[in-house]
Amino acid sequence: MQLSKLFSLFLVLAPLASSALAAPETSLATADWKLVWSDEFDRDGLPDPKKWTYDVGGEGWGNRELQFYTAARAENARIANGVLIIEARKEAWEKNEYTSARLVTKGRGDWTYGRFEIRAKLPAGLGTWPAIWMLPTVWNLGDGGWPDNGEIDIMEHVGYDPGVIHASTHTQKHQWQKETQRTATIQVPDATTAFHTYAIEWEADEIRGFVEGRQYFTSRKDGGDWTTWPFYKDFYLILNLAVGGAWGGAKGVDPAVFPQRMEVDFVRVYQRSASEATKAP
Repeated sequence: MQLSKLFSLFLVLAPLASSALAAPETSLATADWKLVWSDEFDRDGLPDPKKWTYDVGGEGWGNRELQFYTAARAENARIANGVLIIEARKEAWEKNEYTSARLVTKGRGDWTYGRFEIRAKLPAGLGTWPAIWMLPTVWNLGDGGWPDNGEIDIMEHVGYDPGVIHASTHTQKHQWQKETQRTATIQVPDATTAFHTYAIEWEADEIRGFVEGRQYFTSRKDGGDWTTWPFYKDFYLILNLAVGGAWGGAKGVDPAVFPQRMEVDFVRVYQRSASEATKAP
């Protein structure tokens, strides 16, 4: 997750019409996208270990975040009544004052190209920082770290700026530290009280971002090498709820708002045929 959204090459402020807020809970993918992986969260209990694992720890995650991410702990990640609940709680855990969860599909779901749909309701309150995003499975470009190997942000939201949804891509040459990240925003006024479908379509030369089928973000290859476009190898999905951090906590954290939760109705991954999605470095 990037630490700042103050600068942008591709900034779009596009309010959602009220009619879009009642979108159905079905896929918005067109017929040429074929479902290849999904989780409908229809079984109560812990997340399916065949589909999800956990990133664990509490050292700030490079963003000065305040939470400790736990593993297989129902208080922080559980399925109930048909939704996945990722919950951040105000409680001491090792050296941290908050707990939460960060679920990943790495090794259980890794894809090059596709349409990724996640229907979610977001937490509210100062200091919350939910994210739906992707990182590479293998880090073998440049210095072997971030941002050389790329990052795709499907949805980010910070509690001090309610209803503003962000989508972004990060690379060596286009990233927040150089004020050159490719990013856009869209207004979703009821993002914390209603479910919405957040999606990207990732193809060899372009990544597009959507809310309820409305496109508001585009990142294009535009020539160049891996330093501008490392998006030609497997990435995996991440669902997490951070507390504070350099961006999420930029205006403070209100401990009184916790616990807070991100609820996820479904995660669906679609791909085109192999002939239509050729890897192209």
